[in-house]
Amino acid sequence: MFDNDSKGISYTAGFFILIAFVIAGIVFTSLLTIPIWTGMTGRPIKEMEKALTDPAYGNVSRVLQSITAILAFFIPTVFAAWVLNRRPMKLLGFVNGIQPVQVGLVILLMFAALAVSSSLSYINEIIPLPENLKTLFTSWENTYNEQVTAIVGLNSTAEYILALIIMGFLPALCEETLFRGGLQNFMTRATRMPLLSIVFVSIIFSVVHLSWYGFLSRFFLGFILGFIYHYSGRIWLNIIAHFLNNAIAVTALYVYHLRGKPIKDLITDHGGSYWGLVALPVVVSLLLVFKRVSNYRTLTNQRTA
Repeated sequence: MFDNDSKGISYTAGFFILIAFVIAGIVFTSLLTIPIWTGMTGRPIKEMEKALTDPAYGNVSRVLQSITAILAFFIPTVFAAWVLNRRPMKLLGFVNGIQPVQVGLVILLMFAALAVSSSLSYINEIIPLPENLKTLFTSWENTYNEQVTAIVGLNSTAEYILALIIMGFLPALCEETLFRGGLQNFMTRATRMPLLSIVFVSIIFSVVHLSWYGFLSRFFLGFILGFIYHYSGRIWLNIIAHFLNNAIAVTALYVYHLRGKPIKDLITDHGGSYWGLVALPVVVSLLLVFKRVSNYRTLTNQRTA
């Protein structure tokens, strides 16, 4: 699946080049955190891991979160696309042609998907596990929850807006660029098997979050995001969808905090039920409508080009 701007490198190679760049980005970012941490806090590096779960170091956590998203996810993906193509941003899906009806459908789709996602989290929670795995997964979850609590802050409107940017927009931009615009895109072009690519990348997307209790939920959302990208080829629609998911979570935490309740209580609340699964037919129907609308727009653009 080459185009006139291709540099002739296979997308199979591009897929592995991207993985190599991401690993390099993670290593570079890890090294960069050392001078940032010591420069901003004046504390030795051995204290960093524990301190990042302390709200007192929230500003440092926010800086490191932002740098990691940009340097480990976004920049490596753009660089890999540049290796493959003379118009890297176009290759990744940063193109014009988004229609208001697509945006509306994406918003409705995400609200319905979140209902299903909630039930999948509940199912994840009640799956029996060996005691050693349960202890390990609970430890991961507690560490993640403590880091989120430290980063979001939410003690003022300004901190809420900052959280929307750092916990909402930046992850949406950087993760969608990597997982959908990069990995899924390259794998689909290499294998010509879009469903396999969507499933495989959705698994990776969920695994890298290191949360067993959120695995099914994130896999499902990744699956939906994968189809949004596959049907439209517009990464901004994915970013909108992903940001909406993140923004709803941040806003819920903010409202909860305004009521005088600890943020950690809401984050660690694993309540739920199977009722969200009734929204699954709605998700499927909206995806089919989105596919039809996106195909119609594509055909129309081709005919008028």
